[in-house]
Amino acid sequence: MKVVFASLVASAAAADWEQYKMFFGKVFNGDEEASHKATFEGAIVEIEEQNAKGESLKFGINQFTDLTHDQFVAAAGFGFVSSDIALGSSPILSEHVYQGEALAASLDWQKSGSVTPVKDQGQCGSCWAFSTTGGLEGSLKNAGGPLTSMSEQQFMDCSTRNADCNGGNVGVALTFAETTAVATESSYSYQGVKGSCKSSFSNAISNGGVTGYSMVGSRRSTTVSDMKSALAKGPVSVAIQADQRAFQRYKSGVLSSGCGTRLDHAVLIVGYGTDGGDEYWRVKNSWAASWGDAGYIRLNTATNVCGILNNQAVYPAVSASVAV
Repeated sequence: MKVVFASLVASAAAADWEQYKMFFGKVFNGDEEASHKATFEGAIVEIEEQNAKGESLKFGINQFTDLTHDQFVAAAGFGFVSSDIALGSSPILSEHVYQGEALAASLDWQKSGSVTPVKDQGQCGSCWAFSTTGGLEGSLKNAGGPLTSMSEQQFMDCSTRNADCNGGNVGVALTFAETTAVATESSYSYQGVKGSCKSSFSNAISNGGVTGYSMVGSRRSTTVSDMKSALAKGPVSVAIQADQRAFQRYKSGVLSSGCGTRLDHAVLIVGYGTDGGDEYWRVKNSWAASWGDAGYIRLNTATNVCGILNNQAVYPAVSASVAV
């Protein structure tokens, strides 16, 4: 099956509908298949057209290739709620603003061992929970603790100021984490639907281990330097707009346009670098490793691509001394 998938992503023109269905477990009823197949075939044309341009940005085949735009929006699980709505008009947050310190030319916390493998939120608007755990996982590791996969389901079930599959906010989730132990993924596994809040689980971070969180930038704006400065501490949770075709088709390279700035999806910036003269943010998504560049996307830093600097980035503080 891995060989089949490699051939699918390597050459969209040679992609086979039957192989695609088999790899992604697609099952249809009646006339439904004809519609999905037609959408798939139209998508292959778009993919080949983009890839023939010779740009850094490449499109490819993934679990969303047979979906119309509306079907993609329903399936991808967009669930970001802005801090203005979730926290009120004047949230009390510390601000991380660039102070003129030297910044690394490049940085990648995934390659440094502070990021867990890519996860899959499924058809649930729980992106906020995955962005939250990603920030906590990196912060714990960088504080001297172990790299531990943490439970999105705990935040879904127990962070009641958020709305499980109907959306949420990372700042609200981190405020909740300040008052409780954070569960390991293995002891409180993801179900993709809201359940009853459990009190029995293994701790990834003990109660009191999450000591606060910071907003990246000032309350007025976030700059590229603010973000790079914050990333020197660890991965940063951020919101973007991801409901456009560029995200649905993305495979590799640097995305510089085509995604808008109306925030709808929470993700995790794990670092930054340069590719062929284009500086980028490297972003971990929660749509499984079958999407994008093994679950990641690179967004150009030159402009506010996908709204990534729209003043919604945060990162937690974790004390390793009380983390286990």
